[in-house]
Amino acid sequence: MPIDATQPYDDTNVFARILRGELPCRRVYEDEHALAFHDINPQAPTHILVIPKGRYVSWDDFSAQASDAAIAGFIRAVGLVAREQGLVAPGYRLLANVGQHGHQEVPHLHVHLFGGRPLGPMLAP
Repeated sequence: MPIDATQPYDDTNVFARILRGELPCRRVYEDEHALAFHDINPQAPTHILVIPKGRYVSWDDFSAQASDAAIAGFIRAVGLVAREQGLVAPGYRLLANVGQHGHQEVPHLHVHLFGGRPLGPMLAP
């Protein structure tokens, strides 16, 4: 069920639990600002989630509240993961859902990194 991105951060969300080590994940990359791991329900041959380590509900929350270092570190992590996965030359898609209309399901900022095949149009007609 999509969430409202204006809600307060929920420390029991699945990504918060992964960050605390309470739930496992198939890690791809980790540094002081970000964690990247394989999605448990992949929608493409490569489907990786990249999350910031801070308590941010959405892209809007992150861009307004995170430090410059956290923002730069997170964006650099997304690019690094794409390069390490060999996605840059054939191409890939980034997706960050925000709020109910954006169909955000987990109230922790996350970027989906899709690749490994042609992905089709951005939005279904």
